[in-house]
Amino acid sequence: MEWTIQELAARAGITSRTLRHYDSFGLLAPSRVGANGYRYYNPVAVARLQRILLMRRLGMGLPAIAEVLAEEVDSLDGLRAHIAALEEERVRIEQQIHSARQTLEAIQAGVEPRMDVLLAGFNDHYKDEVISRWGERAFQVSNNWWHGKSLDQQRAWKHDTEDLVAAWIAAVKAGDSPASEHAQSLAARHVQWLSQIPGTPTAEGDRERSIEMVNGIGDMFVDDPRFAAMYDDEAGATFVRDALHTYARTRM
Repeated sequence: MEWTIQELAARAGITSRTLRHYDSFGLLAPSRVGANGYRYYNPVAVARLQRILLMRRLGMGLPAIAEVLAEEVDSLDGLRAHIAALEEERVRIEQQIHSARQTLEAIQAGVEPRMDVLLAGFNDHYKDEVISRWGERAFQVSNNWWHGKSLDQQRAWKHDTEDLVAAWIAAVKAGDSPASEHAQSLAARHVQWLSQIPGTPTAEGDRERSIEMVNGIGDMFVDDPRFAAMYDDEAGATFVRDALHTYARTRM
């Protein structure tokens, strides 16, 4: 099967001039040129155009696209990369749709939600950290779970989280020890909170990785100034870390 340059341009939503420009730039040559001078494109050429258009949509310039295509040894690897990029784009669009629906719900309910918190996503800001510590799947599953919640469900989850943080701060101010029964009950509550998030080792019942995760989260509370601020100060974050470490060591 072949398409003429006019047919391909119409189906791709671009102009014949653009296709000629891609040819002159060395990106996409026609599969053949007929005796009448017409340019024809076969499925291989169309698949290559598909990749070019995707990279253009991602904001890449023609020189960069040419470099990517020139470095590809295996066209199958290129297609796999194309599919992965499309899947990422699909997730992004689905999240945007969900965010727009949440905004609509908020307006209809007559409330003004904190858009930076409710619509940014559950762990988008910590994507690289989550992936580096617990893998791509943990991030994707938990992020999809969060974006699948309604506005009211997200609001309820945020409220529960704020209650847990407030309870930790109150324990520190009360002078509790990280190993005290009260602190350990808060640690158990914290682990239970984690177990509600799909994709985490605690949710999947993986004991060894759960212990590793709880210890890692405790360390992160102290190492990352953002979390120290969440628990009032570094002393608060250290208290939570020590309580979680004790719980992981003695009760998990």
